[in-house]
Order: sequence, then C-alpha cells, then structure tokens
Amino acid sequence: MPGSIPFYQKHHRHYDRDYRSRETESRLSQYQSSSRYTAGSGSFTATGIVFMQTSSSSSSSHGAPGSALIHSQEFGAGLSDTEDVRARDSAAYMARRDLFTSGLEMERSELISRREAMRESANRISMSKRLHEHGEHFKRMNEDSLMHPPKFVIKPRSHTVWEKQCVRLHCTVSGWPDPRVVWYKNNVVINPYASPGKYKLESKYRMHTLEINRCDFDDTAQYRVSVMNSSGELSAIASVVVKNGPVSEYGIKFKTNIVDTFGVSFGREGETMTLGCTVIIYPALHRYEPDVQWYRDGKFDVLLSPSKWHQMHWSGDRAMLTLAHLNKEDEGLYTLRVSTKSGYETYSAYVFVRDADAEVEGAPGAPLDVRCLDANKDYIIVTWKQPAVDGGGSILGYFVDRCEVETTHWVQCNDTPVKFARFPVTGLVEGRSYIFRVRAVNQSGMSRPSRVSEPVAAMDPADRARMRGTSAPWTGQIIVTEEEPAEGVVPGRPRELMVTEATKNYVVLSWKPPGEKGLEGVMYYVEKCVSGTDTWQRVNTEIPVKSPRFALFDLAEGKSYSFRVRCCNAAGVGEPSDPTEATTVGDKLDIPSAPGKVIPTRNTDTSVVVSWEASRDATDLVGYYIEGSVVGSDVWEPCNNKPVNVTRFICHGLITGETYVFRVRAVNAAGISQFSPESEPVEVKAAIGKEEGKKTLTSRKGAGAAGPGPAGPDPAESKSKGGKRGSVTWAPDLARDTEPKSVSGSVSDPLTDKITDAHSSVSASPAPPYGITVLECVRDSMVLSWKQPAFVGGADITGYFVDYREVVDGVPGQWHEANVRAISERAYRVCDLHENKNYQFQVRAANMAGVGIPSLPSETFLCEEWTIAVPGPPHDLQAREVRNDSLVLLWKPPVYQGRNPVNGFYVDMKEAEAPEEAWRGVNRDAIKNLQEGESYIFRVRAQNQAGVGKPSDVTEPVAAETKPGTKEIVVDVDDDGVISLNFECGEMSPDSKFVWSKNYEDFSDTSRVTQETKGNKSKIIFNDPGEEDIGIYSCIVTHSDGASSSYTLSDEELKRLLEVSHDHKFPIIPLKSNLAVEMLEKGRVRFWLQAENMSANGKIDYIFNDNAVSQGEKYKMNFDKNTGVIEMTMDSLTPADEGTYSFQLQDGKATNQSSLVLIGDVFKQLQKESEFQSKEWVRKQGPHFIEYLSYEVTPECCVILKCKVGNIKKDTSAIWYKDGHEIKSEQSLSFTEGVLKLEIITKKDAGMYEVVLKDERGKDTSKLNLTDQGFKELMNEVFSFIANSSTPLKITSTDEGIRLYTFVSFYNDLLQVTWHYKDSPIAFSDRIKSGVVGEQLWLQITEPTEKDMGKYAIEFNDGKGGLRRTVELSGQGKHFGPLLILLDRARVAGGLPDVVTIQEGKALNLTCNISGNPVPEVTWLKNEKEITSDEHCILKFESGKFASFTITGVNTSDTGKYSILVKNKYGTESGDFTVSVFIPEEAAGKKK
Repeated sequence: MPGSIPFYQKHHRHYDRDYRSRETESRLSQYQSSSRYTAGSGSFTATGIVFMQTSSSSSSSHGAPGSALIHSQEFGAGLSDTEDVRARDSAAYMARRDLFTSGLEMERSELISRREAMRESANRISMSKRLHEHGEHFKRMNEDSLMHPPKFVIKPRSHTVWEKQCVRLHCTVSGWPDPRVVWYKNNVVINPYASPGKYKLESKYRMHTLEINRCDFDDTAQYRVSVMNSSGELSAIASVVVKNGPVSEYGIKFKTNIVDTFGVSFGREGETMTLGCTVIIYPALHRYEPDVQWYRDGKFDVLLSPSKWHQMHWSGDRAMLTLAHLNKEDEGLYTLRVSTKSGYETYSAYVFVRDADAEVEGAPGAPLDVRCLDANKDYIIVTWKQPAVDGGGSILGYFVDRCEVETTHWVQCNDTPVKFARFPVTGLVEGRSYIFRVRAVNQSGMSRPSRVSEPVAAMDPADRARMRGTSAPWTGQIIVTEEEPAEGVVPGRPRELMVTEATKNYVVLSWKPPGEKGLEGVMYYVEKCVSGTDTWQRVNTEIPVKSPRFALFDLAEGKSYSFRVRCCNAAGVGEPSDPTEATTVGDKLDIPSAPGKVIPTRNTDTSVVVSWEASRDATDLVGYYIEGSVVGSDVWEPCNNKPVNVTRFICHGLITGETYVFRVRAVNAAGISQFSPESEPVEVKAAIGKEEGKKTLTSRKGAGAAGPGPAGPDPAESKSKGGKRGSVTWAPDLARDTEPKSVSGSVSDPLTDKITDAHSSVSASPAPPYGITVLECVRDSMVLSWKQPAFVGGADITGYFVDYREVVDGVPGQWHEANVRAISERAYRVCDLHENKNYQFQVRAANMAGVGIPSLPSETFLCEEWTIAVPGPPHDLQAREVRNDSLVLLWKPPVYQGRNPVNGFYVDMKEAEAPEEAWRGVNRDAIKNLQEGESYIFRVRAQNQAGVGKPSDVTEPVAAETKPGTKEIVVDVDDDGVISLNFECGEMSPDSKFVWSKNYEDFSDTSRVTQETKGNKSKIIFNDPGEEDIGIYSCIVTHSDGASSSYTLSDEELKRLLEVSHDHKFPIIPLKSNLAVEMLEKGRVRFWLQAENMSANGKIDYIFNDNAVSQGEKYKMNFDKNTGVIEMTMDSLTPADEGTYSFQLQDGKATNQSSLVLIGDVFKQLQKESEFQSKEWVRKQGPHFIEYLSYEVTPECCVILKCKVGNIKKDTSAIWYKDGHEIKSEQSLSFTEGVLKLEIITKKDAGMYEVVLKDERGKDTSKLNLTDQGFKELMNEVFSFIANSSTPLKITSTDEGIRLYTFVSFYNDLLQVTWHYKDSPIAFSDRIKSGVVGEQLWLQITEPTEKDMGKYAIEFNDGKGGLRRTVELSGQGKHFGPLLILLDRARVAGGLPDVVTIQEGKALNLTCNISGNPVPEVTWLKNEKEITSDEHCILKFESGKFASFTITGVNTSDTGKYSILVKNKYGTESGDFTVSVFIPEEAAGKKK
C-alpha cells in the first residue's frame, strides 16, 4: 500500500457524501444560470433521459430532492421548442407513417408526447424558480437584510495528487459586506510572498482560489479558508494529500534504483572528497537524463549549486558530487535525489570533516561559517561559529581579517581579540566589495584562518537595490540619484534612534533620516553621554557618518550611556535627536548553561546514538558539540565539528567492542558552555540482532539511510479534552509525555524521535498491544484503536506500527504496512481499503530498543460505511487520581459522530466481579462514594440527538485504594510572592517524569506557567497569575504506580492567593499607631508612632517635605527596639517647619510608611501652642497659678472666687485686689489654693478682681473681670441656682382672696421674675399684686371672680432661657375650687398681739385659735428659727383648736420676733408677734 492519510486529515462526512452533494449543488447553480444548452442529437436526448431517471432515484436515496428537478430542467431546456423543429418533426412523422407499421408510429407518438410533457414541466419549474429568486432578491434588498454574514455557496473540496502536480482549492462565498478571505495551512496563515512561486491566491467574482504549484510531500496538510465580515465569520476545511505514485512520461513508467552508494565519510580540512552513486533507471532510454539534485543538512534543506566548492557531474548512470578543499562548513548529511516523472528516489549519508593539523602545536581549530550581516556604508557586522577544538586551552578571542575583492592583501580589523562571535568592521571604503575571514587564538598560538565569507559591498541596502536596477535600451544601467539639493536648508532631527546591539566591546546604533524632503544628502554626528551627567561628547568628530547606522567602540564596560545623533550638511548642523534610554555596556547575551543528562544508546557496530537534555534558558543557541572518549584513555575527540541544533546525534567512526563515554557542550554567540556531566559507559555494538532486522527502525521504507547524523522527528498533533478531580471526561495519551522538537538537517528516524531519560542500555522492546477495536468505518478506510502494552520494555513507547491483511472466505492474506512512520496516538485511520471486504489488523509498539512483536490478529472486520445515526464508541479510557473513595475517569471522544454532533456522555460502572446486569450509571459531577478496596470497571457511551451509541471497551479493573505514600498537590506562596503548585512523588523510577496539565489538557499557553522539577518534586510557577489561570491543574508521574493528583484553582482561591502573594511580595510592617504629634514641656514638639514586631535591624528614614533629615541640633531621633516606639522631637516650630512629615520603615523586605501633614491653620495652631507652652514653662519656674482665678456658685448660692497655685514657698505672698485696691480674704491662703468667698452678691460687688503671687523667684498674676458682662454672667448663674431651688407654684386663700406662691432657698434683690396669666404677662393693679416675703414669692388676687380662672405661671430670668413654674386655677359653678377649701386649710384665727412688752421675771401666756381640716401642724419660730417646748418655754396645742405659748420667767434673752406657723394639705398660714422684755430699774431711770 503506497501510503495512507492520517484519520484527522480525512473527515468521514466530507470524504464520501458531502463533497458529492456540494459538487452537485455547484453544477445545479451553473445549470440554472446558463442558457447556452440547445437541442442535441437524438442520441444525446435519449441519453439525457436515462441520466435524468438515474439521478432522480439516486437523489431520493441520498436525500437531495433538488437533483431530479434540475436534470429535468436541464434536458427539457435542451429540447428547443422552435417552429422549425415542429415542422421537421411533422414531416418526419408523415414519412414514417407511410414506411412503418402502426405500432411503431404509436411508439414514436408516445415519445414525442413525453418530450412535450417534459418541456412543459421544465418551463413551469423554471418560472417558479425565477419567481422565487425574484422574491429572495427583494428580501435581501430590504434595508434590514442588507448586512448578512458570510456563507459558503461552494466549499473547497479535498484532493489527492501526485508529487510535482499542481492543485487548486476553490470556494464561492456570499455575504455583505464582501467577506475578507484568509487561507491557512495547518492553522498557519499562508503568505504567498514568503514562498514565491509556491502559492497563488486569486479572488474574482466571489470565487476564491488557492493554487499550490509543484506539490511535494510537505504540502500534505489540512487547508482552511476563513471568511469574515462585520456580521460574522465562517471556516471550511479541505485536505490535500500528495502521493509518491506513478506518473507516466511519454507513456512510460520509470523505475529508479540507487546502487553502489557512498557510506558515512570522513575527511579533513583542505582535502578533496567525491561522493558518488550509480543510478539505474528502467527502462533505459538513450540520452534520457533525470533530474539530479544534491542537498546538505537534511533531505531538502540546503540545495547545492555548482560553485568553486561544489562540482556536480552526471555521466549517464552515475551521479557524483565533488567537494573541493573541504572545510568544516561542508560537514553534514548529504542527500542525492533522482527525480523522474514517475517519482523520485533518495539516498543520504553523513560526511564528517575534521580540523586540519594546526600550524602551531596546541593552537585551536579554525572558526567556521563566517557570514556578513547588516552591510552599509560605514561598517559590516561579521559573525562566525566557534570551533569544537580549542587546542587544550581556552580560546582567548578571535581576530577578524578583511580583504578587498580582486586583491590578496589581508588587513587585521581588530587590535585585541574579541570573545563575542560578532564584530562590526569599520573603516571601509564606500562602494567597494570585501571578503572576511576569522582566526582563533589561545595561549599556544593562532589557528588557521576560516573559510572566507561571500563578498559583500560596503553600501546601504537601498543603494545596493538601485545598483541592481533594470537596463535601458540606449543608456545601459539606470542609477537613481537623490533629488536636487535645496541650498541653505539645515537638516532636521533624526528619528527613531535605538540601540540595536550591545556588547562589552561595541554598541550599534540605528536611526531613520529626517523626514523632510528636498535636502541634500545628509551625514551624521553621533554623541554620547555618561548616565547621570549632562555632558555630551561627539564620537565621530573627524569623519561624519554617511549611513543611518553606526558602531561605537572604546566604551567603558559596566558604565551606562545615552546616545543621540545630529544631521549635518553644507548648510550646518541640525538639532539632536531624542536621546536613547540609558544602555549599560556589557554582553547582553549570556553563555548558555551546560546541557543536562547525556544518554548513549547502542546503534550499530561503529556508531552510538547520543541524546541529552537541552540547555536551560539558553538564548540564541547555535547548537551543540559532542565529544567522546574511550573509557580509561582520558582522551576526548570531537564527534562533530559543526554544531548540531538537535538534542540527539549519531556518533560514527567508533571502534567496535570499545566502551565509550560522551559529553556535550552548548554554543551561542557569547561562547561555549561548560561540559555536561559524562554519560554512562556504553559498549559499541549493534543494538538489535539479525532475527529482529525485519522490523528494525531503519528497515522501514522512508526511514532514510542507515542512521547517519541526527535523527529527525515526525511531530504528531493531537487534541484532547480534560476533566476535574473525581469527574468523568476524556484525556490525551499519557505515553506522549514530551513534545518532539523540530529538527533541521536530519535523517528521518521516526521511532526514536522522542528521547527520554532512560538508562544507557535498553534491554527489550515493548510487549504487543492488545484490544484492537474499530472506531469508525467508511467505504475505503477504518479507524482503529488499541490498548497500550502492559510491558513497555524499560523505555517510553515512541510509536506504533499498524499492519493489515485481507481475509477472503476465511483465508487471511499477506500482511501489509498501513503506516510508514510511527504514530504516537493509539488510534489510526487505515486508508486505501476496499469496500465490503474483510480485514484483520495487528499493531506493534516501538521504543528506543526497537520494534516489538506484533499483537495477535484482531477480529475480522467488514469495511463498509457506517450509516447509523448514533455516535460510535469513545476510546482510550484511563483512570487517574485513584483514592479510597473516588477517582477521575478520562477518555477520548468517538471518532464517528453519527448524524449529529455528540452532546453528552453516559458513564457506567460496576464491580469487577459483578454480573452484567450490575452496570449502573454514575452521571454525577464526580465519581465518589466508592467502597475502599473494591475493584471497579468502567465504560462510556456517547450521545447525540439521535440517541445513545455503542459503549466503549471496558477499562481494566481499578482498585479503589489510596496507594501508600500518595500525596496531593499543595499550593504555596514563597517569600517573594511567587504562587506555585507543588507535587511530590515518593516512589519514582529513573525514567519517571512529571506531566502537568490544565483541565486535563496540554497547556495551550505555556508562557503562563513555568515548570521546575528537582528529584522527586515538581512544581509549576504562575508567571502572571490572572483570571486566565482559573481551572483544574493535574499532575501525573510516568513510569510510576499511577501517582497523580489535581488541584482546583477557583476564582475565590485565586483572589486569596493574590492577596497572600501581595503580602509576601510587599510585606508591611504592622503599626500599633500611626504617626502623631504631641506637645511636650518647654514647647517641644514630638512626632511618634509605634510599630509591631520590628527587629533590631530595622531601619527608619525620617522625611520632611520629601527630604531626609538626620540627627542634629534641630532634630532628635530615637527608636526603642523593645516597645517599637519611634520618635523625633524638635525644640520649637518656626514657619519653615510647615509641611509633611513621614517616617519610612524598613525591616528586611517589609516596609511601611506613615505621614502627617501640618499645613495651614493646623500648623499655625500647633505653632501657637508650642510658643504658649514655652512661655508657660518659663512662668512655672517661679510661683505660678495652676488654675487661674475663677468663680464658683455653691448650692447655697454663695459665690466663691478661687484659684490654684503651685511652686510656692513660705515667703511667697498672695495679694488680692478689687478695682486696684487690696482686699482681705476671710480665709487664709494654703500652699495650693487661694479662695475669696462672697456670700452676698450685690451690685457693689461688681469689679475687677486680681490675685498676685510673688517672691524672690518672680511673680504671677491672675485676673477675673466681674464688671458689666462678666458680672451679668455671674448673676445669671446665681439666678439659675435660685430658680432651680424654687418649689412648685401653689394656691392658698387669704382673708382678702387668693394667693399664688412659691418658696426659694435664697432670694436676691436683683432676681427678676415675671408672672403670667394664660401665657401673657400680668398687668398689676390694686386688685392683683405681687411681692416677696422672706423666701416666698407670691401673687395676691383680691376678690377673685370666674374671669380669674386659668393658667398662672411665674418665670425666673437667668439669661439662658429661664425657668417657669405653672399652676391651674379652676372651680365648679360660681365657686372656685380653692375657695371651697378655704375653710379647711390651716389658719391662725386670732388671739396674738402684734407686740408684747413685759417686765423681766414675769410670766407670759399667749393663746390663739387654730382651724383647719385636717388638723394643721403647728410650728413655733423665734427669729425665724424653730423652737421647741421645754421648761422655760412651754408650747401646747390642745383639742386641735387651741395653741398656747407660755414663758414661765421672762428674761432679756427672750426678746425677739416670734411666729406661729400652721400647715395642712390645703395651705399654710403664720402669725407674728414681738416680745420686748424690760428691767424695772432701767425703766425707772429712764423716767427720771
């Protein structure tokens, strides 16, 4: 079988049904729009009728109802109904009537009738179609329907072509606005300008075409056309398969064989080597010459052309390539390709070129691959590659030589050797051509020079392009010059100045000329400036630069510079350009790190396959050098003298039976890395015996020559779905744990493209796969799947090979290869089968040791197209993250979708030993609640709109148990705030690897995470955590006992981790209190804050107005490490101290800052307070007032003037003054307090009071103003006390009428009261009077009437709103309520005189009547003080009516004012009398 198409490049829908229907639709539209069909011959008409009937039946079976209609219309239109035809038919009918029997005439008549019926039917259908299209046109022209998304009228169809043929992909698109069309090849945009002549794109009349010229195998791909406008986007896919098949030339099929081939060759610099092969072409034609091509570094990488280094020769049956004067650039894989119209044959072998003997012993090898880059008027950048041989000592640098073309004089360009493998050569003559060479130097001496570069001219690219202009008929070369100069115009500023390259030896600048036109050819001056200074120094002072690029030398390494450029011409020097950013002089490119683990693997009797881990984080890597050494010799020889850019190389020329070790170095322009660790020893002998040779890696067709040179990969694309912890979904193939890297210049060795960290020797090939099933079947292809072998042979499976055989009547035929190259997936489409034939299949697995034995033949499968509506079975079921009660099930979706896309899956499970009826669904969010220790099996069914499809193969039994040592993924945030997911595997084999995925799929964007693995621990680091990182992250360890785990990163968890990351990345020193200010004694100002958990190494910066302040005369700083209190004090505040104060704290990585703004009124208030406190401190050095003079009103309404003093001594005097006159206080002054008590407040007490403290230390004064407003405020406070002491307003009756009264504790003559009746002030008269008796304030109403009823109030005025007491005066009928109780209130009826004069020694007896109900209480008073009954003064109250007052022996002390006070609940009344006692002798003397 010549070859097959991968199943992902064939789509079963398009392959056999849709393309036919699309083609039919295309023809339908063409037929409907064409009117060029006319009536044909009779034979054509008859054929058309039969075709119509066949198409109609076919259409009905395929569900295309429009097919019969269009054929009828097509052939009906072909029978034109013209009058001439009618006449001819009539004449023919009359002639036939005479010649033929009546039966034949009837048959002819029926035929004509059918034709007419067909014509009429076609006309009706055509008219209906036109009406429909007319209506659809006006619908589209509707304003709401003008904009519509793209739609494929005709989709591109797949093609299978032979090599060197052309293929065209067409599509027709509708839509408005006109869609934009883009073609893709394997999801990469096709750029016709990148491959001139290969692709051609056309778009005419909404038909878009992609033309691929001279197809080769690399053109086998999926091609996608994407159409897009403002209303939407649509895509269609077509596959192109290029086959190496027979194409006849001159009717002859050629067969080509290459014999007598050249093998792996070894040469030395300076020698001549010839490679030749004999080519046998059958049949042999005289003078027939095939197309013979030679390539180097891969099959078709570098096409060699005749030159002084390469000469090709064809002698009729032998192709030869002569390599004149070998150089290390000639090392590589050489491929001979012989092409005929019937195909081509190739042969490849590797050529190694060793260094020539050094002229000086110990000198290094010559550099290689010298090239010229960025050539312009002023300099040319020369690059080269470092040699593999350094002569035993490190290379000190390189010297670059130049030679003008057509001369032999070489000039050294650099005085000191340069280590960087790039150097700008200056000092060139504009327009002249140069060649260059490079020499390496070490301590022993100089190497041989390298091969010279290609010639290059010292001119700008634009000038070089003009020099290659077309020729005119008469003038010859056309040279375009600049426009005429504009005199007197100074050029403008250069634009877009940038540093394009920077090393420690030189810096390259580039810019664009000024944008103005009309200026004469400008030149440039370059200026430099050391960062941090403003001094610009012109670099090229003598010769201006002609081109807009310049290389600067002699810059100080480690310093930073800025650069700018000025334009100049005859009119003057223009303004400088904008300066560049600061550029530090030094090598931006680091020497690569040493490669990782080196693994040698046996290959042949003279070669070993060496693979290694790539250098980590290597930039601009050139390649690798491999060295080998016989164990014990300690002599290292290079295996290659030209760097290889892959991580696998076949080292040839080894001694059979010897044991070798290998090491590898990486190379880039900065230098050569350190050596990798030495590999394990490996014995040189063939890896696979002869009995296995039939299926070795090199035995398969298309695998290339017998393994010379680096092996090339066969990358396979796969798509996979993912799931979550405990969930059910599908997943990628776990066998593909590494992605193959692209290899340039290699022989195809597909089975060993993926190299893992295996042991140095692979002991066995894999066991056979098993469980072969069919996933999809179409007419000529079948998709197979199988299960991975239980034993992989000690190394990762790198691919599978599928064989098939036809079974006829139960007898199997011979086995055929289905795939030439290994496939990495466990599913494959076997193509080019025959419909309705039976086939069997077998699969082999391959690893580094070779191809294993085949599986048992599968069941016999019939190759017939599946037409079922439901989807096919899912496949590749895998169980991950198995725990005691849960697991994750993954699978791949079915290949056969059915009539509709798959819209869901059903997952079934049962115990492994349970019967079939125990299957049960587990369609929940997770597979949980498993029974620990129980074994389960699972299967999956897919569903679409038509129903549920066939179940997948069941999994192997899975035991629900957590393996010992199982660990889960742990999230961590380190001190730098880096978020990572960490997984540790306890039991790993040397071949184990950690494979991370997101949502159980390979990472689509690898730039978002970085994976690091050390030993048995692996982690992924989130480079820039964001919402794009939300998902389920899982990790599985290959070559382990199912070690796997997952972690769900939700939105909430991401927010939490970002907060923690921010705290770790920017830690903050916690503060107990923020920056505050307080006033100290003497007016000193203290700024302070308190921090928590700050170590003794903490640092504090004190900032004032963005400037740091330090300890000095003005500022005093202190940091108490025990309490965390940080303070700064200032003796005083001046206007210059207004601003912002900040404390900046740093303790390790942790920082914090607290600021305080003191500006405006806030600062002025603080400054005023500081000045006041300063004066206060001075005042308090002598006797002083702690509390200044103030007054206090006691509850007894006494006013006390007081002050509190301090720092006094015995001789300290305190003098009181009123209105400047000294007064004496009634109480003496203590050491702490002075008091002046004023018991009666009258207007005469108003004045200015002052207290003076003084002694020999000084004096202090305190004043209190009690004049005018001050005295008024004092009296208001006194009045407030009096008002608050007043009793509720009461009513009593008197002989004259009614009295309203209230008592106060104390009364002052200055007290202002107002009486109100019904909220209005009372106008006093003879009938209504008010007054004061003692502490009683009263209102007397004489002869009251009903009009006097209402609300009465007395208001005390204290200057603050006052106090009001109220009472309601009311009654019944014409009597007042109070009058009704007058008789019941306490009264003194009479019997007491006003004055009693009595002689001393006499007895005094007074009696008065008392009335009242209830019986009043009687109280006797003397001089307003209550007296009680005793032997001298006998007081009696008898029968509740009579009160007697008796003094048994009157003496002079009994003289005074006496009162009797009676009281009950209805009122109080008093009676007064005065007793005057006289002595008889005094009275007689007075009479005389």
